[in-house]
Amino acid sequence: MAVLTGTVALVTGASRGVGKGIALGLGEAGATVYITGRTVAAGQAAVDLPGTIHETAEAVTRLGGRGIAVRCNHTNDDEVRELFRRIQAEQGRLDILVNNVWGGYEFYNDGTEFWNEKGFWTAPLSRWDKSFQAGVRAHYVASVFAAPLMIAQESGLIVNISFFAAQRDDRGVAYGAAKAADDRMAACMAHELREYNVAVVSLYPGLVRTEGVMKAAQFFDLSNSESPQFIGRVIAALAADPERMRHSGQVLVAAAVAQEYDVIDIDGKRPRPVTVDEA
Repeated sequence: MAVLTGTVALVTGASRGVGKGIALGLGEAGATVYITGRTVAAGQAAVDLPGTIHETAEAVTRLGGRGIAVRCNHTNDDEVRELFRRIQAEQGRLDILVNNVWGGYEFYNDGTEFWNEKGFWTAPLSRWDKSFQAGVRAHYVASVFAAPLMIAQESGLIVNISFFAAQRDDRGVAYGAAKAADDRMAACMAHELREYNVAVVSLYPGLVRTEGVMKAAQFFDLSNSESPQFIGRVIAALAADPERMRHSGQVLVAAAVAQEYDVIDIDGKRPRPVTVDEA
């Protein structure tokens, strides 16, 4: 298992789901993990799912890291700016930024409008706005504030959590366009940050057993699925690699990275990497 003792990480959108799992994976490696989100108390989430930033922080600490919960709306630049000021004041560094926060698909598993859409022209216009404002732009803004910290220490890793929808035509116009933008953003940032030894990648999870997926488990084949914490273990392994710059600018599939670094999921299995056609 990777060792990240003394490492400082920020995982955005980590009250639950993939973000929470990433925080846990970094925490069990010994990192100090800042956890952002809007849910500070049970029952107050924008979705009908469990999880708060404080619960995630407590779980990180139980696993051997140090979890620090910070309530932050990543569509509010002032709140994001203050978040990074706090990290700099308290830690003096930032080694890992995981851009996971996303918007626009809060009700995907609630059986509401998604099941009635027959084309992009029937989807609410807010889908596009939320995917780019609370997704792509939120990732850009966090990276803008993270970059100076990483440049100053001449090391760092920025990970955009993306998905195969960026390379497919049948996963929704707003979602596919936003994920493709995330991938290009990572590649362009990697180009500009390479001289400072800061790596930037896009990372594709497979089918992840999040709270939302498990709520609708009857609709999924979970035989090759991944725990949320598996994604965190993959990022921890990448962050601990002194030669990680060789991956900078690339789109990486989490399960393929796991094979490279011999990462095993929490159930003792290693998920098989899926292809674009399978996703």
